[in-house]
Amino acid sequence: MTAANTAPTPAGPQPLWKPSADRIAGAQVTRFQEWAAERYGAPRAVPGDPVASYAALHRWSVDEPERFWEATADWFAVRFATPYERVLGDPAMPGARWFPGATLNYAEHALRGGEDPARADEAALLHVDETHEPRPVSWAELRRQVGSLASELRRLGVRPGDRVSGYLPNVPEAVVALLATAAVGAVWTSCAPDFGARSVLDRFQQVEPVVLFAVDGYRYGGKEHDRTDIVAELRRELPTVRAFVHVPLLGSAAPEDALEWSELVASDAEPIFEQVPFDHPLWVLYSSGTTGLPKAIVQSQGGILLEHLKQLALHTDLGPGDRFFWYTSTGWMMWNFLVSGLLVGSTVILYDGSPGYPDTAAQWRVAERTGATFYGTSAAYVMACRKAEVYPGRDFDLSRVRCVATTGSPLPPDGFRWIHDEVAEDMWIASVSGGTDVCSCFAGAVPTLPVYIGELQAACLGTDLQAWDPHGKPVTDEVGELIVTNPMPSMPIHFWNDPDGIRYRDSYFEMFPGAWRHGDWITLTSRGTVVIHGRSDSTLNRQGVRMGSADIYEAVERLPEIRESLVIGLEQADGGYWMPLFVHLAEGATLDDALRDRIKRTIREQLSPRHVPDDIIEAPGVPHTLTGKRIEVPVKRLLQGTPLEAAVNPGSVDNLELLRFYERVARARPAAEA
Repeated sequence: MTAANTAPTPAGPQPLWKPSADRIAGAQVTRFQEWAAERYGAPRAVPGDPVASYAALHRWSVDEPERFWEATADWFAVRFATPYERVLGDPAMPGARWFPGATLNYAEHALRGGEDPARADEAALLHVDETHEPRPVSWAELRRQVGSLASELRRLGVRPGDRVSGYLPNVPEAVVALLATAAVGAVWTSCAPDFGARSVLDRFQQVEPVVLFAVDGYRYGGKEHDRTDIVAELRRELPTVRAFVHVPLLGSAAPEDALEWSELVASDAEPIFEQVPFDHPLWVLYSSGTTGLPKAIVQSQGGILLEHLKQLALHTDLGPGDRFFWYTSTGWMMWNFLVSGLLVGSTVILYDGSPGYPDTAAQWRVAERTGATFYGTSAAYVMACRKAEVYPGRDFDLSRVRCVATTGSPLPPDGFRWIHDEVAEDMWIASVSGGTDVCSCFAGAVPTLPVYIGELQAACLGTDLQAWDPHGKPVTDEVGELIVTNPMPSMPIHFWNDPDGIRYRDSYFEMFPGAWRHGDWITLTSRGTVVIHGRSDSTLNRQGVRMGSADIYEAVERLPEIRESLVIGLEQADGGYWMPLFVHLAEGATLDDALRDRIKRTIREQLSPRHVPDDIIEAPGVPHTLTGKRIEVPVKRLLQGTPLEAAVNPGSVDNLELLRFYERVARARPAAEA
C-alpha cells in the first residue's frame, strides 16, 4: 500500500478553488491591510495564512468602525470639500450619522478617471445591445456630456434635493443622467422601460420628480417595443414634472413640448460638482413592493461612495484596466452598483438586451466581445446555462475573466460545479448576498480566500454579520436570522414620505430593536463562510425545524422536467402544517405519478424526509417581482385566503394572471384545511 493511500483524509469540506500566492499578494485588500496596519492600527496579515489574515482584518473593521472607515476614506483619497468633525457622530441604528460636517460629491469621484490626460481616450463605458458589438464612450466624452447636462439641469431650475427620474434602459444616456443629477446635488431615481405605467407611477409619484428622462421604446429579444403611450401616461400622471427629456432610442421624433437629449449634451461645459453634506440624498431605490407600495429607499452620496469604493476595490478587486460586467436593468440596485465601477476607474460594460438572445449563451458572448475581466450575472442564468448545455469555456474566449459572480438568489452547489467545470477550473466564483436596502453586499467576494461549494466566502468588511436564533442569541453552524449589529454607511438615511421613520423601523428593527434584521435565513460556519437559505419571512417551519426554500428549489430544479418551482408552508388553524410544491414543467413534460415520485425521492435523498412536500401541484408558471425574484409571501397569503388585491400590489409582479391561479387553488381547498 502506498503512502498516498495511507494518508489521513482531511477533515471537513475541501475548497473548490484557492487563489494563488501571487494573486493574494497582488490583491488590493492585501495591500490595504498592510497600509492600514502602518497608519491606523489594523492587525497585520498572518504570513502564509490568508484566512486568518482576513478574519483579523474583518474583526478589526467591526470592532473599530471609526478607524476602519476613516482608513477606507484615506486609502481611496476621498475628496472632502469641507472636513468631517468625526467619523461616526451617532452609532445608533436606525439613524447613524456618518462623517458629520463633511461635504463631497459622488459624481466628482465617479469621473476622476477622466482627469488623467493619459486615460482621456480610454473607454469609461462600453455599450452593448443585442448585436453584441461594443460601442465605447471615452472618459473625456463621458465627462463632457455630464458637464453639459448638469449645466442644462441647473438652467432648468433643478436644485439640490430636487428629484430627477429616468424611464431608461441600461444605456449610456442613463449613466450620464444619473451622474449629472448627482453633480447638481439632485436626487436620481429610475425604472426600466419594461415596467408598466402603474408600476412606474407607484414609484415616481412617491418622490415627485421635476424632470423626467424617457425613451420612446426599447429593443429586447430581437423586437422593438414602443413605449410612447406609456410615456404620455407618465407625463399626465406626474404633475410635478417641469421638463421632459426625449431619448429617441427607436428614432422617433420628440413631442412638441419635449427637450431633445442631443441638444442637452451638446456643449463643452466642464462639470461643476455641488459639494453636499455626506448624508445628502444620492438616489431613491425601491423595494419590490409585493404587499403594498414599494418602499422608497433613500441612500446618501457619501454613504454609497464609501461603501461602493470598499466593495468594488477591496472585495471584487476592481481597478483601472478592469472591464466590469453585470447583467442588470435600471430598475434593480445592481445597475447602481455597476455604475459605481467608475469610482475605481474600471470600464463599465452596459448590456441592453435579453439575457438569452439570440440564444442562452448571450451573456458569455458579451463577455468575450467586451474583454470583461469581472463577470456578474444571476444564479438563475447560471442554472439555465447548465440545463441548456451551454459550454462557455469551450465556445468562447473568456481568458480575461478572472471572476464569475452571481446574486439575486443563492447559487446552488450544482452552479458552483458547472462554473468550475464548464467555464474554467481556475475561476474565482463569488456568490454574493446583500439587498436593495443597502445597495451593497453583506457577504460575498474576497479575492484572498478559498471558495467552498454552496458557500459565500465571508462577511464583508465593516459588516458585523451574525445569525441569531429567535431569542436574539448568535449561533454558529446553525440556521438563524441574518442580522447586522453595526451601522453601514449605505444603510438608508430614511424612506421617502416616512417623516417619523415608523415604516423604516418596522422594516428592519421591529423584531430586534437596535439590530438590522434583513429577512433572510443564513448559516455562519465555523470556517467563516456564509450560507444563504432564502427569505425568513417565507421560510418553511415543520415541527419546529426551519428550512430554506432555496434548498428545495436547488434539488427539484436539477430535474430536467422542472422549469421552475415554488414551495409554500402554511400554518393551519388546527395546528397542522400544509406544504405544497408548485412546479412549472418544461415543455413536453407531464406531471404523472412517476414524476411525482422522482421529485419526492430527490428531495428526500438530497435534503431530508422533512423537506418532502405534502402535495405537488402543476402550475402554469411561477410569479416574480419586476426584478426577477420569486414571489413567496404574497402566494402564501393568497393560499391563506387573503383577497388578491390585499395580498399583493398588482403593479409589482411580472404576471398578475399567474397569481389568479394560486387564488383559485386557495378557493378549491376544503375550508377545514385553510
